[in-house]
Amino acid sequence: MSDRSSTGGYDPSGIDLDAWTKLEEQLEQSIPHYDKVNRWMTFGQDKVWRRNVRNHAEEGMKILEVGCGPGSFAEDLVGLDVTCLDPSAEMLRVAKKRVDSARKSRGEKPAKYVEAIAESIPLPDDTFDRVFCLFSFRDFQDKKKGLEEIFRVLKPGGQVVICDAGKANWFHGLAGRIWMATVVQLIARIITKEKDHPWKGLARTYSHYGTNGYYRKVMREVGFEDVQGRLLLPFGMSSRFRAFKPKR
Repeated sequence: MSDRSSTGGYDPSGIDLDAWTKLEEQLEQSIPHYDKVNRWMTFGQDKVWRRNVRNHAEEGMKILEVGCGPGSFAEDLVGLDVTCLDPSAEMLRVAKKRVDSARKSRGEKPAKYVEAIAESIPLPDDTFDRVFCLFSFRDFQDKKKGLEEIFRVLKPGGQVVICDAGKANWFHGLAGRIWMATVVQLIARIITKEKDHPWKGLARTYSHYGTNGYYRKVMREVGFEDVQGRLLLPFGMSSRFRAFKPKR
């Protein structure tokens, strides 16, 4: 990753391409243990956070999930027209099997799947009522560009909801880095039974992740309105951002 020492590690202006490519490889390696490690490291709160985000959708809406991973969130999107986007073909392969199986059991049509990066979404303008992004925003190579693309594909009046790592300020970020560097590493090692598990690399992305205030500012610069971003209680481990594309 590029040097951000002058900003205290809070400048998320970009991830070097080589580092981002390696990060994507590590994400794919995490698939077999993805849900279990997330469950343990968040004390089960990941399920609560996903439900919190799902509640922003209403039946019949067109939904895009950016960075769908192995389908942990999309499989429980009920009564919705769902499109899953991820840069990893392997993630999409796992997600398709998982999500479409759940949708078939409910008598719903299969979801749609798009292999692409958040910074270049190959979908038309003004298409989706909601865009969701769970635990993948911090992995965008260029977060502002990703937000611009999300803004573009949202319908006027549509809403983006992002749930990712919590970082209220420098002190809170320090506590998060310590947690990521110690407890999360131990949990991942126990579950994967591997010394060199993929969460070693993933934890580093948190150190270069911006504060809530920084991303609220970027979202406003992109054009979003009614921008909100706060820590989710009780543990403050995650933040939720919400914003709307202005109506025409």
